[in-house]
Amino acid sequence: MPGRCAKAWRRRADLLDWAGLAATTAGAALVYTLTGFGFAVLAAPLFLLLVDPPQAIQLVIVISTALSLFALPGLWRAVVPGLLLRLGLGSVAGLPLGLIAFRHADPVLVRAIVGATILGFAVLLGRRRHASGLSAPFAKRPGLEIATGTVSGIATALVGMAGPPVLIYLLLAGAPPQTVRATLLSFFAFAYAVTLASHAATVGIPAQTWLSSGILIPFALLGGLAGRPLGDRLGAQAFAALASLLLGAAGLYTLAAAAALVVHR
Repeated sequence: MPGRCAKAWRRRADLLDWAGLAATTAGAALVYTLTGFGFAVLAAPLFLLLVDPPQAIQLVIVISTALSLFALPGLWRAVVPGLLLRLGLGSVAGLPLGLIAFRHADPVLVRAIVGATILGFAVLLGRRRHASGLSAPFAKRPGLEIATGTVSGIATALVGMAGPPVLIYLLLAGAPPQTVRATLLSFFAFAYAVTLASHAATVGIPAQTWLSSGILIPFALLGGLAGRPLGDRLGAQAFAALASLLLGAAGLYTLAAAAALVVHR
């Protein structure tokens, strides 16, 4: 009898875990297609509560790749090829710099600085939005776009977050919501596809992770389907507010990760 109760409890716990994974995936996907950013920020912390860290990270990578490819077709016309190319070239240039810094820098200090910087920009964007509307403080420039891509490449290697630098630049430059979403989704489709291929070729992706991804991807697509029409109707003011909230969440999450490293030490 005790053995049957234990098995029943384990089954119930597994079902609750799956329900949590599915709900998190759908919710994060909805926000992701609204803004083009935020799936990993929202999904990763909750995934880490429900599955082992390596599997959680690989689930985020696989689902993000599928979601980016799914969301892009409706946004192709809003993509600015030159902007995307310059961001991509900058990120390729920044990645080695980030890897060098990753080897020599204190991970706690790096995460704390990055988290505080992102959080600071989120507050700045929020205050600017309330104080002076949505006027852009500077115009988009090719040199700034390459520099932004470089910072994004460094941030990817250091803390695994490619999105915040690009989102901050596009918001400060006053890019329309459609352009921001299309640029970020295109950028992530490339970045996550490369990352997925690297994981598969080096550390390997277990069959269980592929199976779990296959189960969760339909929930991501449902969230994406719900988010796509909402994103098309989202005004510039509401988009800027949501993007600022997501940047704040990214900054807080990165600071929390730094605090967790301090505790483990």
